[in-house]
Amino acid sequence: MSQENVEVARRYIWAFVNDLDTFRELTHPEIEWAPVEENHTPSHGIEGPFLHRDFECVWYQFGNERRYSGVDGLRDFMLDWTAPWVTYRVETEEAIDLGERVLLLNHDHGCREGSTHEVRGRVAAVFSIRDGKITRLDAYLTRAEALDAVGLER
Repeated sequence: MSQENVEVARRYIWAFVNDLDTFRELTHPEIEWAPVEENHTPSHGIEGPFLHRDFECVWYQFGNERRYSGVDGLRDFMLDWTAPWVTYRVETEEAIDLGERVLLLNHDHGCREGSTHEVRGRVAAVFSIRDGKITRLDAYLTRAEALDAVGLER
């Protein structure tokens, strides 16, 4: 089952992070957005629902925590996370199977408006998964924080 959890986390990254234009289109305020809710199938590549009804997200940034809940919380988190970027993509360097959790160590790449210079970051995310659905996403600006959070050495 835990390899399946790794695939759930990877599909999330592919669907909602690496297609920023589609994501922003789907999250336009005038569009009713429910592609990951129960009984909905996203139109942009993921088959079936993968977000648990009790989903929550915590973004750890500069010593602070910002919390999000539910489908609307996921949308708000993704809009906040990608707000500075005109282009943005993620390359997963390593996926670490932790049983009911998955740690993704990522290389993020983005360009800001008016710049051709690509900014790169080494960030991490911990996905908690139950019954094949994401129940929690913990997003970290540094890998060290994520490794500490799951009890692994840096």
